[in-house]
Amino acid sequence: MEPYIISKENEGVLLFKINRPDRRNAINFDVMNGLEEAIRLASADDVKVFAITGAGSQAFCSGGDLAAFHLLKTEEQAYGMLSRMAEILYKLLVLPKPTIAILNGIAVGGGCEIASACDFRIGKNGMKAGFVQANLAITTGWGGGTLLLEKLPHPNALKMLLEAKIHSAEELREIGFLHDLYEGDPMEACLSFLKESLEKETGVLEAYKTLVNKKWELLSMKERMKEEAAGCALLWEGEAHHKKVDEFMHQKNKNN
Repeated sequence: MEPYIISKENEGVLLFKINRPDRRNAINFDVMNGLEEAIRLASADDVKVFAITGAGSQAFCSGGDLAAFHLLKTEEQAYGMLSRMAEILYKLLVLPKPTIAILNGIAVGGGCEIASACDFRIGKNGMKAGFVQANLAITTGWGGGTLLLEKLPHPNALKMLLEAKIHSAEELREIGFLHDLYEGDPMEACLSFLKESLEKETGVLEAYKTLVNKKWELLSMKERMKEEAAGCALLWEGEAHHKKVDEFMHQKNKNN
Protein backbone atom coordinates (compact mmCIF):
# COMPACT_ATOMS: atom_id res chain seq x y z
CA MET A 1 0.00 0.00 0.00
CA GLU A 2 1.33 3.42 -0.96
CA PRO A 3 1.76 5.67 2.12
CA TYR A 4 0.05 8.58 0.37
CA ILE A 5 -2.14 9.37 -2.63
CA ILE A 6 -2.02 12.56 -4.72
CA SER A 7 -5.05 13.06 -6.96
CA LYS A 8 -6.71 15.71 -9.10
CA GLU A 9 -10.30 16.13 -7.99
CA ASN A 10 -13.24 18.11 -9.39
CA GLU A 11 -13.25 21.89 -9.67
CA GLY A 12 -9.46 22.23 -9.61
CA VAL A 13 -8.81 20.68 -6.21
CA LEU A 14 -5.52 18.83 -5.71
CA LEU A 15 -5.94 16.29 -2.90
CA PHE A 16 -3.20 14.83 -0.72
CA LYS A 17 -4.41 11.79 1.21
CA ILE A 18 -2.32 10.19 3.95
CA ASN A 19 -2.85 6.50 3.16
CA ARG A 20 -1.81 4.68 6.34
CA PRO A 21 -5.14 3.86 7.99
CA ASP A 22 -3.61 0.90 9.84
CA ARG A 23 -1.29 3.41 11.58
CA ARG A 24 -4.04 6.00 12.07
CA ASN A 25 -2.42 7.91 9.19
CA ALA A 26 0.72 8.68 11.20
CA ILE A 27 3.50 10.61 9.51
CA ASN A 28 6.74 8.87 8.55
CA PHE A 29 9.54 9.98 6.24
CA ASP A 30 7.73 8.63 3.16
CA VAL A 31 4.64 10.73 3.92
CA MET A 32 6.87 13.77 4.49
CA ASN A 33 8.37 13.25 1.02
CA GLY A 34 4.90 12.90 -0.48
CA LEU A 35 3.54 16.04 1.17
CA GLU A 36 6.50 18.04 -0.11
CA GLU A 37 5.88 16.72 -3.63
CA ALA A 38 2.15 17.49 -3.44
CA ILE A 39 2.82 21.07 -2.32
CA ARG A 40 5.11 21.49 -5.33
CA LEU A 41 2.42 20.13 -7.67
CA ALA A 42 -0.20 22.43 -6.14
CA SER A 43 1.54 25.45 -7.66
CA ALA A 44 0.41 24.34 -11.15
CA ASP A 45 -1.88 26.70 -13.07
CA ASP A 46 -4.77 24.21 -13.19
CA VAL A 47 -4.92 23.88 -9.38
CA LYS A 48 -7.23 26.23 -7.50
CA VAL A 49 -7.20 24.66 -4.03
CA PHE A 50 -4.94 22.23 -2.19
CA ALA A 51 -6.67 19.83 0.23
CA ILE A 52 -5.33 17.36 2.79
CA THR A 53 -7.19 14.45 4.37
CA GLY A 54 -6.62 10.95 5.73
CA ALA A 55 -7.60 7.54 4.38
CA GLY A 56 -10.48 5.71 6.00
CA SER A 57 -13.02 7.06 8.45
CA GLN A 58 -11.14 6.81 11.75
CA ALA A 59 -8.23 9.24 11.56
CA PHE A 60 -7.09 12.38 9.78
CA CYS A 61 -3.59 12.07 11.21
CA SER A 62 -2.26 10.84 14.55
CA GLY A 63 0.94 12.87 14.27
CA GLY A 64 4.45 11.53 13.98
CA ASP A 65 4.81 7.76 13.80
CA LEU A 66 6.65 6.85 17.00
CA ALA A 67 7.65 3.53 15.44
CA ALA A 68 9.48 5.50 12.74
CA PHE A 69 10.89 8.23 14.97
CA HIS A 70 11.65 6.41 18.24
CA LEU A 71 15.27 5.87 17.18
CA LEU A 72 15.79 9.64 17.24
CA LYS A 73 17.31 10.11 20.69
CA THR A 74 19.56 13.17 20.63
CA GLU A 75 18.74 16.84 20.16
CA GLU A 76 20.60 16.84 16.84
CA GLN A 77 18.80 13.76 15.52
CA ALA A 78 15.41 15.10 16.53
CA TYR A 79 16.08 18.54 15.06
CA GLY A 80 16.83 17.02 11.66
CA MET A 81 13.34 15.55 11.47
CA LEU A 82 11.52 18.40 13.24
CA SER A 83 13.09 21.23 11.25
CA ARG A 84 12.44 19.46 7.96
CA MET A 85 8.75 19.03 8.75
CA ALA A 86 8.56 22.63 9.97
CA GLU A 87 9.99 23.72 6.62
CA ILE A 88 7.39 21.62 4.77
CA LEU A 89 4.57 23.14 6.83
CA TYR A 90 5.92 26.63 6.14
CA LYS A 91 5.75 25.84 2.40
CA LEU A 92 2.16 24.72 2.98
CA LEU A 93 1.42 27.92 4.89
CA VAL A 94 2.66 30.18 2.07
CA LEU A 95 1.42 28.09 -0.85
CA PRO A 96 0.00 30.58 -3.40
CA LYS A 97 -3.33 28.73 -3.43
CA PRO A 98 -6.02 28.40 -0.73
CA THR A 99 -5.53 25.29 1.41
CA ILE A 100 -7.95 23.20 3.43
CA ALA A 101 -7.60 20.36 5.92
CA ILE A 102 -10.52 17.91 5.79
CA LEU A 103 -10.47 16.28 9.22
CA ASN A 104 -12.26 13.01 8.46
CA GLY A 105 -11.42 11.55 11.89
CA ILE A 106 -9.25 12.06 14.93
CA ALA A 107 -6.27 14.42 14.69
CA VAL A 108 -3.70 14.55 17.46
CA GLY A 109 -0.25 16.05 17.93
CA GLY A 110 1.42 16.63 14.59
CA GLY A 111 -1.89 16.00 12.84
CA CYS A 112 -3.19 19.21 14.41
CA GLU A 113 0.01 20.99 13.38
CA ILE A 114 -0.55 20.01 9.74
CA ALA A 115 -4.16 21.19 9.93
CA SER A 116 -3.04 24.48 11.48
CA ALA A 117 -0.87 25.24 8.46
CA CYS A 118 -3.96 25.22 6.21
CA ASP A 119 -6.13 28.27 5.57
CA PHE A 120 -9.33 26.38 6.40
CA ARG A 121 -10.22 23.36 8.53
CA ILE A 122 -13.46 21.39 8.37
CA GLY A 123 -14.24 18.41 10.56
CA LYS A 124 -16.57 15.45 10.34
CA ASN A 125 -19.24 15.35 13.00
CA GLY A 126 -18.02 13.18 15.85
CA MET A 127 -14.31 13.63 15.16
CA LYS A 128 -11.92 14.79 17.90
CA ALA A 129 -8.58 16.56 17.96
CA GLY A 130 -5.96 17.90 20.34
CA PHE A 131 -2.42 19.21 20.65
CA VAL A 132 -1.30 16.44 23.02
CA GLN A 133 2.46 16.91 22.69
CA ALA A 134 2.85 18.14 26.28
CA ASN A 135 1.67 14.72 27.49
CA LEU A 136 4.90 13.30 26.03
CA ALA A 137 7.03 15.97 27.75
CA ILE A 138 7.69 17.91 24.54
CA THR A 139 6.15 20.88 22.73
CA THR A 140 4.83 21.20 19.21
CA GLY A 141 7.88 20.77 17.00
CA TRP A 142 6.71 21.26 13.42
CA GLY A 143 5.76 24.92 13.84
CA GLY A 144 2.18 24.18 14.89
CA GLY A 145 2.34 26.15 18.12
CA THR A 146 3.48 29.25 16.26
CA LEU A 147 0.73 28.73 13.68
CA LEU A 148 -1.97 28.19 16.28
CA LEU A 149 -1.04 31.30 18.25
CA GLU A 150 -1.44 33.40 15.10
CA LYS A 151 -4.63 31.80 13.81
CA LEU A 152 -6.66 31.58 17.02
CA PRO A 153 -7.23 34.14 19.77
CA HIS A 154 -4.17 33.98 22.01
CA PRO A 155 -5.95 32.66 25.16
CA ASN A 156 -7.72 29.91 23.17
CA ALA A 157 -4.51 28.78 21.48
CA LEU A 158 -2.39 28.84 24.61
CA LYS A 159 -5.01 26.92 26.60
CA MET A 160 -5.13 24.20 23.90
CA LEU A 161 -1.36 23.85 23.95
CA LEU A 162 -0.95 23.89 27.73
CA GLU A 163 -3.80 21.53 28.59
CA ALA A 164 -2.96 19.00 25.84
CA LYS A 165 -6.55 17.71 25.87
CA ILE A 166 -8.62 15.97 23.23
CA HIS A 167 -11.54 18.20 22.17
CA SER A 168 -14.85 17.30 20.54
CA ALA A 169 -15.79 18.62 17.10
CA GLU A 170 -18.24 21.07 18.66
CA GLU A 171 -15.58 22.39 21.06
CA LEU A 172 -13.09 22.77 18.24
CA ARG A 173 -15.56 24.85 16.27
CA GLU A 174 -16.36 27.01 19.30
CA ILE A 175 -12.63 27.56 19.97
CA GLY A 176 -12.15 28.61 16.34
CA PHE A 177 -9.98 25.69 15.24
CA LEU A 178 -12.65 24.29 12.91
CA HIS A 179 -14.51 26.49 10.43
CA ASP A 180 -17.29 24.04 9.63
CA LEU A 181 -18.63 20.57 10.46
CA TYR A 182 -19.86 18.09 7.89
CA GLU A 183 -21.55 14.75 7.38
CA GLY A 184 -20.98 12.31 4.53
CA ASP A 185 -18.21 12.30 1.94
CA PRO A 186 -15.12 14.40 2.77
CA MET A 187 -14.53 15.63 -0.80
CA GLU A 188 -18.16 16.59 -1.26
CA ALA A 189 -17.91 18.52 2.01
CA CYS A 190 -14.76 20.25 0.77
CA LEU A 191 -16.39 21.25 -2.52
CA SER A 192 -19.48 22.49 -0.71
CA PHE A 193 -17.48 24.58 1.79
CA LEU A 194 -15.40 26.19 -0.98
CA LYS A 195 -18.15 26.33 -3.64
CA GLU A 196 -18.15 30.10 -4.16
CA SER A 197 -14.35 30.36 -3.97
CA LEU A 198 -13.85 27.66 -6.59
CA GLU A 199 -16.03 29.63 -9.01
CA LYS A 200 -13.49 32.47 -9.01
CA GLU A 201 -10.52 32.78 -11.36
CA THR A 202 -7.26 31.23 -10.19
CA GLY A 203 -5.52 34.60 -10.50
CA VAL A 204 -7.93 36.12 -8.00
CA LEU A 205 -7.38 33.32 -5.49
CA GLU A 206 -3.62 33.67 -5.84
CA ALA A 207 -3.77 37.45 -5.42
CA TYR A 208 -5.59 37.14 -2.10
CA LYS A 209 -3.18 34.45 -0.92
CA THR A 210 -0.34 36.86 -1.74
CA LEU A 211 -1.85 39.32 0.74
CA VAL A 212 -2.00 36.61 3.41
CA ASN A 213 1.53 35.45 2.71
CA LYS A 214 2.86 38.99 3.06
CA LYS A 215 1.46 38.95 6.59
CA TRP A 216 3.30 35.69 7.38
CA GLU A 217 6.55 37.20 6.06
CA LEU A 218 6.16 40.29 8.22
CA LEU A 219 5.52 38.07 11.24
CA SER A 220 8.76 36.13 10.54
CA MET A 221 6.86 32.85 10.58
CA LYS A 222 9.61 30.84 8.89
CA GLU A 223 12.19 31.81 11.49
CA ARG A 224 9.77 31.35 14.39
CA MET A 225 8.73 27.90 13.21
CA LYS A 226 12.37 26.82 12.97
CA GLU A 227 12.99 28.16 16.49
CA GLU A 228 10.00 26.14 17.67
CA ALA A 229 11.54 23.01 16.14
CA ALA A 230 14.81 23.74 17.94
CA GLY A 231 13.03 24.15 21.27
CA CYS A 232 11.21 20.87 20.82
CA ALA A 233 14.45 19.09 19.88
CA LEU A 234 16.00 20.20 23.17
CA LEU A 235 13.10 18.69 25.13
CA TRP A 236 13.11 15.61 22.88
CA GLU A 237 16.56 14.66 24.13
CA GLY A 238 15.42 14.84 27.76
CA GLU A 239 14.88 11.80 29.96
CA ALA A 240 11.27 12.80 30.64
CA HIS A 241 10.34 12.54 26.95
CA HIS A 242 12.01 9.17 26.42
CA LYS A 243 10.31 7.82 29.53
CA LYS A 244 6.88 9.00 28.32
CA VAL A 245 7.46 7.46 24.88
CA ASP A 246 8.53 4.14 26.41
CA GLU A 247 5.40 4.13 28.59
CA PHE A 248 3.22 4.94 25.57
CA MET A 249 4.79 2.21 23.41
CA HIS A 250 4.51 -0.33 26.23
CA GLN A 251 0.83 0.45 26.74
CA LYS A 252 0.21 0.31 23.00
CA ASN A 253 1.87 -3.11 22.68
CA LYS A 254 -0.05 -4.33 25.71
CA ASN A 255 -3.36 -3.28 24.14
CA ASN A 256 -2.47 -5.02 20.90
